[in-house]
Amino acid sequence: MRRNILNSLFLLALVSLTMACKTKKKVVVVPPVSGVAPVDTKKMETLEMLQGKDISYNTLSLRGKARLDINGNANNVSMNIRIRKNEGIWLSIGGPLGIEVGRAWITPDSIKVLNKLQNVYLGKPFNYVHRFTNPQVTYQLLQAILSGNTIPELMRTEANLTAQNGVWEISGEQADLAYRALFNTLFKVSEYQLNDLKSAKALKVVYGDYQNMNGTLFPTTIQINSMAGTQKIALNIDFSKVESNLPVEFPFNVPGKYEVIN
Repeated sequence: MRRNILNSLFLLALVSLTMACKTKKKVVVVPPVSGVAPVDTKKMETLEMLQGKDISYNTLSLRGKARLDINGNANNVSMNIRIRKNEGIWLSIGGPLGIEVGRAWITPDSIKVLNKLQNVYLGKPFNYVHRFTNPQVTYQLLQAILSGNTIPELMRTEANLTAQNGVWEISGEQADLAYRALFNTLFKVSEYQLNDLKSAKALKVVYGDYQNMNGTLFPTTIQINSMAGTQKIALNIDFSKVESNLPVEFPFNVPGKYEVIN
């Protein structure tokens, strides 16, 4: 795998990943759309109700399998994701036979990537991800997508709140970012659409089934499509394990033999 392909894997996966889980517990089926509009309430009350369905956590630890297609080059990988809320997101990607091919560490201030196939290291400020995304993308936005929660920046009274086919939809524009969030009949986010109005950058995230874990609903599958110029990524994730509020570690050491790249 070429160096730029692996770097794109990490950077764009971090931008567009989300959390999902799957255990032996029974999947919660999303009720079908009835076509009847939700009860009309004040906008702020509705936004608060939708945000009230977010998961509450201090840490998350997630494992799963994914199929990643970058410009037609598809690979099956394993993923290990750990999050400490508002502090950092750690990601390990494994290749065939469970061999780790790379590791990444992202915080509100920086992004660091180890390419273990090429023995190279990338360390940049957080805004480096804006090469692949809209400048409105923040650490908090990524964290919300990873946890399957509502994106705080979008849950504003200035947003358009409508009922489409019996479920809620939030849409609007923030600077050069056009956004659309769809909710299902469980009042959980079912789809995000983020588009840069000035460039060919777009992100679509679709959440799948849910399961009840300690009274909280987690998505079990996710489909992601990302486009940045001519770079196109399709990512399908199926997580096998999720744990919350347990101690997590973020091992990230750069060996002296690694080459630092820009």
